[in-house]
Amino acid sequence: MKLWAVGALVINAFVWGVSWWPLRQLQSAGLHPLWSTAIVYCFAVLVVLSVKPKAWQGILGHPQLWLLFLASGLTNVGFNWAVSINDVVRVLILFYLMPAWAVLLAWLLLGERPTRSALMRLLLAFMGVMVVLLPAAIFTTLPTSATSATSTSQTISKLHFSFADGLALMGGFCFAFTNVLLKKLNHTPSESRMLAMFGGGAMLATLAGAAGVTQGWVSATPAISSNWVFLAGGLSVAFLIGNMALQYGASRLRSSTTSVVMLSEVAFGSLSAIALGAAVVDARTLVGGLLIIFAAALAAFDD
Repeated sequence: MKLWAVGALVINAFVWGVSWWPLRQLQSAGLHPLWSTAIVYCFAVLVVLSVKPKAWQGILGHPQLWLLFLASGLTNVGFNWAVSINDVVRVLILFYLMPAWAVLLAWLLLGERPTRSALMRLLLAFMGVMVVLLPAAIFTTLPTSATSATSTSQTISKLHFSFADGLALMGGFCFAFTNVLLKKLNHTPSESRMLAMFGGGAMLATLAGAAGVTQGWVSATPAISSNWVFLAGGLSVAFLIGNMALQYGASRLRSSTTSVVMLSEVAFGSLSAIALGAAVVDARTLVGGLLIIFAAALAAFDD
């Protein structure tokens, strides 16, 4: 049973890890990542309701599923948007502060009190994020006088933090929240959990896209064209399979185990991005990423 659950999580990690490519192709065709996300999850909602037309009743009967609706929706908005506009490896590394968030959320929601080693992993992961966000000048400039030391201190105070970084961090936190909720709500109907996850992705991406259009920072949806319709359809099927796999695996494993297995997404995404020229790995990204990944991998020893 555990082997099947782990395999399901790897499938989900692969789908998410390489999803940056179709998302960027759709963006090149004029479809903003928020609209791509909305289309993908509207399709998934229709599939679930066609197979399980009473799935919505489970959401009404289990109000906690609205938290899953919100967490899953924000996960997709954050990750899909960030990975479409920023360096893929950097987004994945910041997103995978997720295992650190999982320690705190599992303590709060599941009563899984963190051990001393878990708290050390948490500190290590946050150190990794700080390294990733530090300006590159920190790694190339050494203070040689009081003046240069002051300059370096000022540089440190100006973290290299972008809008995409914020999206990635938000997405990782919400993904950890999603995994913990899947474990906590394992007693609810599976079709209702699935509908809540897909409905959250569809609704929040649509709302964010509509708000963005009114403010002028999101383009309107382009005319229907074969340039993006078939690709969007294929991505919809892939995300449907991936989310079904996530629900199966995350509801059967400890949250820390889920976080470790899902690290394979970093490998899938990084290797594909580097191979296709969509990522550049510099010193701070490498060092910070290794700290975050090492912190997450250590969680395996607690299971």
